[in-house]
Amino acid sequence: MKILKITLIVLALGLAGCGDSKIRKYDGPPVTSVQVHKADRKMYLLSGAKVLRQYDIGLGFKPVGHKQYEGDGRTPEGVYFIDRQNPRSTYHLSVGISYPNVADQKMAFLEGKKPGGDIFIHGRGKYNGPNKRDWTAGCIAVTDDEVEEIYSMLRLGTPIYILP
Repeated sequence: MKILKITLIVLALGLAGCGDSKIRKYDGPPVTSVQVHKADRKMYLLSGAKVLRQYDIGLGFKPVGHKQYEGDGRTPEGVYFIDRQNPRSTYHLSVGISYPNVADQKMAFLEGKKPGGDIFIHGRGKYNGPNKRDWTAGCIAVTDDEVEEIYSMLRLGTPIYILP
């Protein structure tokens, strides 16, 4: 009986450590919008008009201008929405942005190119390249610790305003 108790305690302690520690809980005011100010390399999570959090960000490797097609290295500009979460991201955790919209698709089509996609807010993950500031293919990068917080705070459908 004593061996059974010890086995159950060890098993319970082992299972308690099986959760994904990078997934945090958030119990604050709801984030009602995200603002990205590309020129300032800042991102703000807002609840109404109140700034809840502010982050320094990295952008695509050619950050000036609106993303026009796959591979251009630009981060989109405009109004999008948070449309998915990826707990198994190569870049620690990631939160999807609804790029491309219909206008983005049309613009790329007129150029004879694909609009691209897979635009996320993400961490650094194992990225260890030479460019420490603007290094993504068009995403918005923060630290791994920050993306854990962001991931816990954002909900699907939250609008994100990406400004020049």
